[in-house]
Amino acid sequence: MSELPPEPWSRRRFLKNLSQTVGALALVGGIPEIGRAAELTQSDGSLIVRLSRPQDLETPVEYLDTSITPNPVFFVRSHFGPPAITKEEWRLEFGGLVDNSRSLNLDDLRKFEIVSLPATLQCSGNGRAFFHPTVPGVQWYRGAVGNALWRGVRLRDVLKSIGTKSAARHMQMRGYDSAPMPTTPSFTRSIPIERALDPSTLLAFEMNGEPLPLLHGGPLRLVVPGWAGDHWYKWLRRIDLQEKEADGFYMQTAYRMPVQPIPSNNAASAPEIPVTVNPVKSLIARPLEGSVMLPGDHLVSGIAFTGVGHVVNVEVSLDGGGSWNRAELEGKESEGAWQLWRYRWQASAKGAYAIAARATDSAGRVQPEVTSWNHGGYLWNGIDQVHCEIA
Repeated sequence: MSELPPEPWSRRRFLKNLSQTVGALALVGGIPEIGRAAELTQSDGSLIVRLSRPQDLETPVEYLDTSITPNPVFFVRSHFGPPAITKEEWRLEFGGLVDNSRSLNLDDLRKFEIVSLPATLQCSGNGRAFFHPTVPGVQWYRGAVGNALWRGVRLRDVLKSIGTKSAARHMQMRGYDSAPMPTTPSFTRSIPIERALDPSTLLAFEMNGEPLPLLHGGPLRLVVPGWAGDHWYKWLRRIDLQEKEADGFYMQTAYRMPVQPIPSNNAASAPEIPVTVNPVKSLIARPLEGSVMLPGDHLVSGIAFTGVGHVVNVEVSLDGGGSWNRAELEGKESEGAWQLWRYRWQASAKGAYAIAARATDSAGRVQPEVTSWNHGGYLWNGIDQVHCEIA
């Protein structure tokens, strides 16, 4: 688990390049828009390789300190890798319990009202490396998460035009990506019809002012704000309305959690439900783990988000959780999107420090000290902590 071979960007170099290519943020209807970013790829050394084939690439935490995560440093998650499909060939088919089976291209979709919204995409396994005992799967640390401005059409508008039958209770998705071997199960999933019809659920064809990049599901992906990334289906090919939840490994075995917490030594089966809503969570972007700094004024900063509602408070501890101080939230709250937080630290005493952060959301949910163990290593939201020194 190492960074890609080329020289990694420094934060200063990254921000300088970004400022030259992105331009200033503009407010459009109260939502931050950004311009077209530099044509960088996820192989320029900025991301951490967790798996090379297919690519699973993690964002270093120092880049989780902006309201919008630029595409070049946005984490990448894939089960099988991107398909070979052009925009001209691409179609999205609708079938199952619908009044009119249809096949739409991008031009057809653009005839619906186009909307933009910021939303946080987090892999359900983000933080898996922090579970003890270790669970199998990609060993993500903190950076399998990003916040982007997504642009597309409301899924409910498209479904309304097609017509859904009253018996439809779930929406099953299939993509253009394919399993590498016939014995490998296909990545097929579904979401409840209520979530599909939520006005924030989008069919997105743009990400941060650019056509949706191939590695991020281009030309079209599902955006499900507040829900874990396994529902944000990429490279969409077909949508079927049906009575039951999708069958198959990735719905009935993977991406499921116990209804009640279980001990880590429990190998017996327990009632499980699909992973859905993100829990309340904060992450520390600065200072970095192992930083050595001079006495003086320092900024402790990071991000916080939750699945339902919004973050109302972030607290910072300088002594590993012995005492807590309120941080300042920045930016406009938007359900399903993260907020930045800042805490000014007047560091006068030399020595070692354990800095921790915890968030509270509008439903009163508080980030726990640790996350209950589960077999899949899903939805880690334990209190984040970094260690640094004032020398």
